[in-house]
This record gives sequence, structure tokens and C-alpha cells, in this order.
Amino acid sequence: MEHAPRGTTARYGEVQRILWAILGLNVLVALAKFGWGTFSGSMAMANDGIASFFDGVSNLVGLLGVRIASKPPDASHPYGHAKYETYASAAIGVALLVAAGEIATKAISTLVAGESAILVDWVSYAIMAGTLVVNLGVSFWEARQGARLKSEVLAADAKHTRSDAYVSISVICSLIFVQLGITAADAVVSLLVALAVLASAISIFRQASRTLGDASRLNSAEVARLVETVQGVCSVHEVRSRGSEGEVYVDLHILLDPTMTLLDAHEKATEVERVITQVYPEVADVVVHMEPDVPQERRETIGPGASREE
Repeated sequence: MEHAPRGTTARYGEVQRILWAILGLNVLVALAKFGWGTFSGSMAMANDGIASFFDGVSNLVGLLGVRIASKPPDASHPYGHAKYETYASAAIGVALLVAAGEIATKAISTLVAGESAILVDWVSYAIMAGTLVVNLGVSFWEARQGARLKSEVLAADAKHTRSDAYVSISVICSLIFVQLGITAADAVVSLLVALAVLASAISIFRQASRTLGDASRLNSAEVARLVETVQGVCSVHEVRSRGSEGEVYVDLHILLDPTMTLLDAHEKATEVERVITQVYPEVADVVVHMEPDVPQERRETIGPGASREE
């Protein structure tokens, strides 16, 4: 019994609007930091501006992934294109890995050279503080929207934007410590930032691997108990689920009265589908296997691999 995705187009449309808004903010932040950093001679701020431009690139990657993911199922992709959103989130994770490597490399080079290129300037403080507030606000808002829409690409991009905020914090800390005469502060703080960015990348890869590896998305025992509340369903087994957080696919087996007509069995399967999608709105498709409630089927349901998860 199949079920067409509910609200998928609207969901992807909202994700795209959010990404376009964040892209605009990231470009403004990048221009502010890179422009003033270049004008004032602050290499740290200019490099931070370049990092913000990469945030914009990740937004574009996310937009491309979501655009492809929003396409309806076709002959070559009968389950739709939802995993392209996961591919986009994984690409953002790769960008974070590159960023972590670049930050760590520059920090180590600075430590080895034993010098700091930070230019202390009150305007630099003002710009860094202002863009930091924007980045933190954007990252927390995007993370909330990602959780609400169950969007992997928004969740990944929020972590990317937050990593840029970490870089900004390192620049501000460096300015303060350099004024206090601690010239190695820039490199030391940057290494800590690199570790934080690396942790974000690992988190993104873990989430993407759950989707790409078809990890279970719903608790099988809870789904089985829910389906057993449908009048006429004698037993439920082999409940399976997979997909992304925002688009879950479910299949399960139910035992029905063997004297039930095919029409009645079909209606019962439709009711099971309706109950599941009401409780789990993220479910895009349900396949119900109908079997007769006879001794042989009962024995098979308690055999290896057929029992419900507890």
C-alpha cells in the first residue's frame, strides 16, 4: 500500500527561502570583514572574510541539493530525489573539513614562525563584534528551522555558519591577547577553533550516514503498538523504516482474519497507513503487507528476524 509524500514541495520551498536569506546575510558579513581587513591591513580579518564567503558557497551547494531533492519521483528515481539533500549536507561537511585543515595549517605556521600579523584597531573590534552577532543569530535560527522542517541541509549549514562564528571569536580573542602582549594567542585560539570545526564536520557526516546507510528512523515497537490499535489487525511484525528525518519510508506486515475479503483487507491497510501518517507526519510512504492470521503465519512471525524490536 503506497502513500504519496505529503507537503514535500512546500517543505523544500521553505528550505530554499531560508537558504536564500542566509546567503544574503553571509555575503554582507563577508564583504564587511574582507573589505575592512584589506583596508586596514589586518590579515586575520581578511581571512575571516574569505571564510564567510565559503559560507555563502555552502548556501549555494545547499540550494542546489534541495532543488534537485524537490523533484518528484520519476522512472529512474521511483523513490524520489530526497537523498540529494543529504548529499548536499555531506558536501558542506567536506567544506568544513577543508576549513578546519586550513585554519590548523595557518595556526601551526604562525606558531613555528613565532610572529603575529594581527592589527589591533577599534573599528576591527566593532566589525568583528557586529558580524559575530549576525553569525550566531543566523546559526541558531537556521538550526531551529532545520529541526522544525527536519532538513539535513539546514542543520549542516547551521553548523557551518557556527564554525565561522568560532573563527570570528578567535580573531577577537587574538586582538585582545595581542594587546596584552601575548603574540602566540592567534595561533593557539585558531587551533582550538579548528578542533571545533572538525567536530561539526564529524557530526554532519554521522547524520548523513544514517540516511545514506538506511538506518532505522522510527521505533519499530512503537509503530507496531500503534498499528495494533487498528480494529481488525491481529498482529504486526517486520516493521522497517528508512530515509531522511523529513521523508521517512515505512513497510510492515500485518495479520488479518483469513476470511476477510480482498476489499476489506485493502481498506484495513489504508486505515493502517492513515494512522501511521497522522502520528508521524514525516512519513512519506507506507507499504503494508497483508497476510492471513493462520497457524503457519503465526509461527513465521516469531521466527528469527521476524520479531518486533523492543
